[in-house]
Amino acid sequence: MAPQARTYHHGDLRRALVEEGLQLARVGGPGAVSLREVTRAVGVSPNAAYRHFSDRDALVHAVAGEAQQALAHAIVDRVAATPPGLPEAEASIERLRRVGLAYIDFARAERGWFELAFATQDAQPSEAIVTLDDEVVEPFRLLLDTLDAMVETGALSPERRPHAEWTCWSVVHGFADIAVHGPLQWQPPAVIDALAAAVVEGAIVAVRGTTEPAGLTAGTA
Repeated sequence: MAPQARTYHHGDLRRALVEEGLQLARVGGPGAVSLREVTRAVGVSPNAAYRHFSDRDALVHAVAGEAQQALAHAIVDRVAATPPGLPEAEASIERLRRVGLAYIDFARAERGWFELAFATQDAQPSEAIVTLDDEVVEPFRLLLDTLDAMVETGALSPERRPHAEWTCWSVVHGFADIAVHGPLQWQPPAVIDALAAAVVEGAIVAVRGTTEPAGLTAGTA
């Protein structure tokens, strides 16, 4: 027997539709999100959805924003667990390390949301910034802020800061995609964990231009 649709009675219909879209995306990725399926699950007619979303793309756009927020929360939680008492420069590097590892772990744990998170964004052909609804998407902003903080603490030289976010994101996203969809998906979790750690360290070395401890290279990396 097919599962019974949850009947929508009152409240925020737009929110309910987005939440159903998130559930569909969590299991099936972006392709699973449709106006027909979310309205069926909520228990309203498809026409009711058009009061909030002009078409499927508008719905996917909204759901993608929520997936991005879920990824941002995962990053914030991981960064918040940075051990206290580290020297400022070392702590700023550790936060970048945690941003990368949180990104990879989110991709592995939430494949559908990971696929959706950056499937939709604003078109900005003249700017190397990722936005949705003219706002920098939160995971990307967290990466930008983390790199800026590394400059402030001396862990990253100002000369190496421009576009460092693209080096970090390309390396980490590429590995995450391989771990989720490529040959690594069949490896034991411990193997993927070890490779992820090595890849993130490689990205950090690449943007800093050194393997020396931050305290020895402040301002000179």
